Amino acid sequence: MRKYVEFMILGYLMGSVLFAYYLPKWLKGIDVTRNTPDGNPGTFNCIAEAGKPLGLFALLCELLKGAVPVFLAARLLDPHCWAFALVVVSPVVGHAFSLFRHFRGGKAIAVSFGVTLGLFPVWEPFALLVCSYLFFSLIVKVQPHRFRSILTFLCFGVGSLLWLGLKPPALGCLMCAAVVILRHWGAKPEEEKVTAQFVFSRRDR
Repeated sequence: MRKYVEFMILGYLMGSVLFAYYLPKWLKGIDVTRNTPDGNPGTFNCIAEAGKPLGLFALLCELLKGAVPVFLAARLLDPHCWAFALVVVSPVVGHAFSLFRHFRGGKAIAVSFGVTLGLFPVWEPFALLVCSYLFFSLIVKVQPHRFRSILTFLCFGVGSLLWLGLKPPALGCLMCAAVVILRHWGAKPEEEKVTAQFVFSRRDR
């Protein structure tokens, strides 16, 4: 059990490094949370404020910080042990509640994609997350964006559990989804109008 705890701590600490926030600040002196509507220290705001090259590099770092600890743990530990689920969710918790920003982190979307990549050769969670994200972006377009993310991760979490069953990787993905939904649910407390439009439907002329 000690090794599982060590990987949980490693995952949490790696997740706590918000590359999309720190890289623009260190390299360009830009605070991506200052002049953006949602103030989120994430890759979207990094690209918007610091430019595409740095933003894409930050995105790669965000993916790797989720993938690396999970990938290593899956090979050095027993992924069938229930504690492995906590290893899976630890980078996401670190990003959402960053130790280095007084537990004020980001929305944990990119790092969640990284975690699912780290589960390879278990490919189903990554496929579910990608397909859910594309479905609610390209086929049924949900607005505002935070509700699109909530639906995406709800489908991802529940779908992982239904597809893989009550196994630690699926439970870890379900917990990742819960963290992301929690971060998005409390992002804007004021009421918002939620719309869903089938992209290929014919519009009234």
